[in-house]
Amino acid sequence: MANRVPFLICVFVLLVRAGLASGTNDAVVLAPGRPLAWIRTSADKTHFVGDGTGQRFVPWGFNYDHDDAGRILEDYWAGNWAKVTNDFREMKLLGANVVRIPPQLFCLMKSPGQPDATNLARLGMVVRLAEANGLYLDVTGLGYYHKDEMPAYDAMDEAARWQVQARCWRAVAEVCKDSPAIFCYDLMNEPVPSGDRPGDWLPGQPMGNFYFVQRLTTDMRGRTEAEVAKAWIAEMSAAIRAVDKRHMITVGLAAWEASFGPGARSAFCDPEVSAGLDFMSVHYYPRPGKLDEDLAILKHYAIGKPLVIEEISPLSADAETTAEFIRRSKPEANGWISFYWGKTPGEYDQEPGIRAAVVGGWLRHFCALRGEMLGGNPAGPDASNRAPAAPKTGPGSLDDLPRVQAGTVH
Repeated sequence: MANRVPFLICVFVLLVRAGLASGTNDAVVLAPGRPLAWIRTSADKTHFVGDGTGQRFVPWGFNYDHDDAGRILEDYWAGNWAKVTNDFREMKLLGANVVRIPPQLFCLMKSPGQPDATNLARLGMVVRLAEANGLYLDVTGLGYYHKDEMPAYDAMDEAARWQVQARCWRAVAEVCKDSPAIFCYDLMNEPVPSGDRPGDWLPGQPMGNFYFVQRLTTDMRGRTEAEVAKAWIAEMSAAIRAVDKRHMITVGLAAWEASFGPGARSAFCDPEVSAGLDFMSVHYYPRPGKLDEDLAILKHYAIGKPLVIEEISPLSADAETTAEFIRRSKPEANGWISFYWGKTPGEYDQEPGIRAAVVGGWLRHFCALRGEMLGGNPAGPDASNRAPAAPKTGPGSLDDLPRVQAGTVH
């Protein structure tokens, strides 16, 4: 986590140019053609397949967590829907088959006891937009980026807080349950299953005024981290399964050993704790000069289920080291998700400064890896995963995308 601070501050504080398109709240018109195949784990729990097809599916795509100005999705999905639709088209053209979105709990809950029907409807629009573009969604819930948005939430005890979280997940599942475009529900971004610290639900300092980590409890009451984590997974999963018994469930985990040193271990790596999850997800940012150690740490998260590296980018190590980590992680990992912030590599090429060169360069590098990592049919188990038509020239067109061979950056 500490390794992210300099880069994230740069991302959220120094971004000054949005370059946004104007837009409306018009509903999405679904594209014609066959529907997406539903995705599930294989019978032997080693990888993902299209349900009814048996065809292997390798998640590859982007975290769509904010735009180039640092605004999160719900900051602009109401007033600039054209931007969202354009971003999804660009992500598809860049080779994605999965997009991870992290709506905040406060966006989807009007109050602790009442879901927000308006924003849940907007979530439904995003789901239909994914369907129209042949993309799958990793819906990551319970985000708590802005600490002051629901003061009553911090005053709750564990039981009340979990009830609100479960209520939110049930509302999300009601929206998403019938769509094959849902790859998974990620219960929370980097939960911390321990803490005897009353009121301290958000450990550490914010990064660029955003909190990305939450505690599951502030009162252990004699329980172990494993007991807390297992109970929380059970309660959140039960809320989802009450209305949606089909879509996969995971949790986005920080790599504890990389952040806190040898001997640190996430309680979620215990197969019994994570028995209720369909697959494992870990966020990994390789470190300079520690490639072998990082690959050894990754093995801790391979516990007999498919494993997705749900966040990866060169926050600490350079692009070449990060790309080599991706290549060498293939024996353990079944998918890789990096970041997209509303611009293509070609658009970053037009901007001055180191930041644009680094972000655009990595995006081009990541796109170059796609064919190498995914093989002959990387898009997914259904022909409807083809990219939508694109203009021949101009920003976001095919000639704006990286012209690369696998493993080579131009």
